[in-house]
Amino acid sequence: MLQLNRIYKVFNEGTPDEKVALNNIQLTLNKGDFVTIIGSNGAGKSTLMNLISGVMFPDEGSIYIDGQDVTMMPEYVRSRYIGRVFQDPMAGTAPSMTIEENLAIAYSRNQKRTLRNGVTKKRRDYFREVLETLHLGLENRLQARVGLLSGGERQALSLLMATFTEPAILLLDEHTAALDPARAELITNLTKEIVQQYGLTTLMVTHNMQQAIDVGNRLIMMDKGQIILEVDEKAKKGLTVEKLLAEFQRIRGEHLVNDRAVLS
Repeated sequence: MLQLNRIYKVFNEGTPDEKVALNNIQLTLNKGDFVTIIGSNGAGKSTLMNLISGVMFPDEGSIYIDGQDVTMMPEYVRSRYIGRVFQDPMAGTAPSMTIEENLAIAYSRNQKRTLRNGVTKKRRDYFREVLETLHLGLENRLQARVGLLSGGERQALSLLMATFTEPAILLLDEHTAALDPARAELITNLTKEIVQQYGLTTLMVTHNMQQAIDVGNRLIMMDKGQIILEVDEKAKKGLTVEKLLAEFQRIRGEHLVNDRAVLS
């Protein structure tokens, strides 16, 4: 479970460049919830993800994961409970290391940190087994350096690394945005399969409104550092892009020349 209580974050406070990035964010994800986040650039989506993962800390408010207060817990400690996949396929992996070395590090994320005996025969067999689920042939390339993989292959590997220890919270930060449509569809389908298989509590940021509607059981919309719309599972089933745009315009209380551009 993830609980955000009255989160407030401001950048460059007291200067002409002051910006309120998050303003009184209140959000609860129950175990197994898969929540998609949609919003315009500057809405606070990335800041929200960074606060949850421990990259930065809130100025006010608290963050709980499975009932534990992690508000001021540093990122390296919090990573035991959190898996994260980034937009850039080059992030989240060590390109100079092999596939199995990357998997060994991820496998030890929620254990005592050590590289000793990082890749044992037992672990290698397990890595091959889980890699087979990606259907990309990576189970036969354990010694390949990750930097030589394609963007889609690296993103699939990153997704696997973030989830195969079954983290308490999975954060997906526009993880299909940098991929071509075919690879994006592959990663989206893999995401749904893995999240469902392990029952992972997931928060996914996307600029793709149709993807936000199709994936997960809840949807939230952010704007100017606030959550302006929450859609539950029942309402989400009847949601369309047109309805989502109309609701955004209604809440903003203004006419937007191109709503699609604002939300993309």
